[in-house]
Amino acid sequence: GMPGTGKTTIAKVVYDKFSHEFEYMSFLENVRAVCNTMGLHHLQNQLLCDLLEVERNQNISNVGQGANMIKNVLRFKRVFIVHDDIDDSDQLEYLLRNRDWLGKGSRVIITTRSKHLLQEMDDVYEVEELNFEQAHELFSLYAFRQNLPKQDFIHLSDRVVYYCHGLPLALKVLG
Repeated sequence: GMPGTGKTTIAKVVYDKFSHEFEYMSFLENVRAVCNTMGLHHLQNQLLCDLLEVERNQNISNVGQGANMIKNVLRFKRVFIVHDDIDDSDQLEYLLRNRDWLGKGSRVIITTRSKHLLQEMDDVYEVEELNFEQAHELFSLYAFRQNLPKQDFIHLSDRVVYYCHGLPLALKVLG
């Protein structure tokens, strides 16, 4: 989905609701940004620390080694993993090369702006913009702390909602 549609928010809600049902879990937020600033090996290390429930660095010297370590940790384990804001096929390749790495009953959620990265996935859900009524309600909740705009601000609220094109983040910020 487009930026600001709520992909990360939806993934967090699902993760918070279901992660307790799994023995091993990890939520890697902002993969794109972290990868650009700290490198893919940092994300691999974070994933391994989450899954192994340790705080120490796993001493990953290169992404190939990191991928093998992840494969060995994931094998035969029922895991719940969220990779948020993936923007490159290498990120998927080195964080979760293929489904054979996962134990039975495992679940992986990937959020991305690039639908083409998800070609081999079982289910793809595209987050859509809010309709006018939903957008109006969300804006009003942030702007007026109620479901509908105050009478004096209906026209202005309508203009803001049209301007935001149903993007929840824009509605929240402007509200």
